[in-house]
Formats: sequence, structure tokens, C-alpha cells
Amino acid sequence: MFEPILLQMGPEFLLSNIWIIFFLILFLVPMIQRRYLEQSRRRLLVKMGKKRGSVVVTLIHRQEVLSFLGIPLARYIDIDDSEQVLRAIRTTPKDVPIDLILHTPGGLALAATQIALALKAHPARKTVIIPHYAMSGGTLIALAVDEIIMDPHAALGPVDPQLGDRTGSYPATSLVKLMAKKKIDEVDDKTIVLADQAQKALSQMDGLVRTILDGKCDGDKAGLIIEEFVSGKYTHDHPFLADDAKRLLGDCVKTDVPAEVYDLMKLYRMEVARRRPGVEYVPVTEK
Repeated sequence: MFEPILLQMGPEFLLSNIWIIFFLILFLVPMIQRRYLEQSRRRLLVKMGKKRGSVVVTLIHRQEVLSFLGIPLARYIDIDDSEQVLRAIRTTPKDVPIDLILHTPGGLALAATQIALALKAHPARKTVIIPHYAMSGGTLIALAVDEIIMDPHAALGPVDPQLGDRTGSYPATSLVKLMAKKKIDEVDDKTIVLADQAQKALSQMDGLVRTILDGKCDGDKAGLIIEEFVSGKYTHDHPFLADDAKRLLGDCVKTDVPAEVYDLMKLYRMEVARRRPGVEYVPVTEK
């Protein structure tokens, strides 16, 4: 698209301003590419929404790369994400289903909790679609919906609380076990405080998951799910693949991921410019 304009400028202008032209092209091409990707994603969301009769929301976190420096920048569920997803849920009519395409390593517990409870409260059918993984906070969100559609090799993960400081992150269950095995005078004050917070975090997560599962399964079933996902039985990155999820959650887990979801994921490649929003949706329009 630049060639006809450049030819009209003449060779002298091109030679004297070659660096300006070079940086102009370097600046414009990424903008055009981003615009193309945004429009392509929107078309797919509209197509899928019409096909499924739902509002399709994305919560997709891929690793980004900072401009020029090439430094990996991990993305997680944050308050900005929860604010946008809650807005999408709030503006969706009560009788319209919601499909949430979820691809995330997890993130802030508060943000994931807000999204999970808002989804649970939506009266119409809620579905989470997982093409690759929804770990930690992503799993908490998935537990709140009516149906989970995941690729046969996609993964959910434990939602056991993790507590940390500047020196690292520690599983809450491990901190509690540590205090049970050591005498109080053998443990420093900082660890005692962390262990106290760990016990509270475990109790809070237990109660939260029971609230999310309320109405979906009886007490015994909920207890089994909490044992597997909350108790710290596994490491925090332990994958629950589709067969594991079916065994624990039952028939609400399906593996027929719509083809449009895989096409959509191709359009979420790493970018080298400003941050791409993790949440996008197309609101319902009046007929």
C-alpha cells in the first residue's frame, strides 16, 4: 500500500528522507497488523455467538514480549480483567447464555473470585471453553459454570491457596503442616504469621468452593472436589486433564471444543507493542 505513494515522491526525496520513511513504515505496519487481528477476532466472536446463541467473552492470557527489549512479560487474571468480565456479564440479558473462552495460568484470587461468583449468579446457561489450560484462578472460574468444554488434552489445576513474600511463594497446606511438625520455639515469627494466614486462606477457599458448587452437587461430591482441588494433595501446577475432570465433575465436562475457538487462538499471538486487552466481548444488540 506504500509503494504508489513512495513512487510519487521521487528518488531525490526518497534518498534524502530514507530513515524517516523507514521509521514511518516500521511504525505503521504493526498498527495495521494489530487492527487486522482485532477485526479478525471480532468477526470470529460474532460468528460463534450467532452459531451458539450466546454472548462470547474471552479471558485469554498469552505471554507477551516487550517492544525492542524482547523481555517476556507473563499475563495473569487481574482486577482490570475482572472489571471487564463483570461488565460483560452485567450487560448480557438474563435470558442469554454466556460462553467464556478461558486460557490462563491463573492470577489474583480476588479477581478470579469476582468472576466466578458473577458467572454463577447469571440466570441463563454458562459455559467455559478451555482450548489449552485454565489453571488456579482459571479453574475456580470453571467450577462456577454449568458446562465445561475442554480439549481432551487441556488442563485444569488445583486452587489451593499460595502465600508468599519477597523470598518466594509457599503452599498454604505446607505451611500448616510445618507448624504441626515443629515446636513453636523452633519457628521464627514470620513463619508463624504465614502459617496463621495459610490456615485462614484454606478455610476461606474451602467455603468459597462450597458456595460455587452449591446447587450443582451434594455435600459428598463437593467434599471430593474440595479434597482434589483445594486440600494441597498435589503440587499447584498439577494438571487435571479432561478425563480427570469428567471423573470428578461428571457429565458437565465435554470435549467437543468448537472449531472457531481454535481459529481464534491463532489470532492471539505474541505482540511487541502496547498491551493487548485480555478480555473482549461483543454485547447483545437490540433486534
